[in-house]
Amino acid sequence: MSVGTEAGTTRAVVAEFLAARLAGDTGRLVELFADEVDWVLAENPGVPWIRPRSTAAECAAQGAELAEHTVPEAARASVDAVVVEGPDAVVTGYLAGTVRATGKSFEGPFALRLTVENGRIVRHHLYENSLSIARACAP
Repeated sequence: MSVGTEAGTTRAVVAEFLAARLAGDTGRLVELFADEVDWVLAENPGVPWIRPRSTAAECAAQGAELAEHTVPEAARASVDAVVVEGPDAVVTGYLAGTVRATGKSFEGPFALRLTVENGRIVRHHLYENSLSIARACAP
C-alpha cells in the first residue's frame, strides 16, 4: 500500500469513527476498533467513564458509558482539524458537557491520536481537560 493510499484509508476510518461516535453506534465502533487497542486516557479515578480499556468492545463502550453519566442535551463537541500522515491521525477540537449526578459542567480542548492498521483502529490516545472533568464529577 502506498503512503497516499494508506493516508486515504486512515482518513476514511477516522471519518467513520467520528460519525459512529456522534451517532452512538456502538456496534459500528466495535467493528472499527482492532481486537486489541493501545488505549490511553489519563487516569481519573473520580470519573466513572474513564478506565483502562484494551478490547474493541471495551473501547466502543466508552461512548455509551459517557452518555450514561452526562446530560445529552448539554453535550457539545467540535472538531477543528484532522491531520493524517500514513496510518496516524490527530483530531483536535473542543468538548463540553454536564455530569448528570452533580449538575456540574466541564469543558476544554482535546487532541485525539488514532492509528489505523488494516482498516481498524489500533491506537486511541485522548488528551483532554481531565481536571475540569474531575471537578465536574466531584460532589
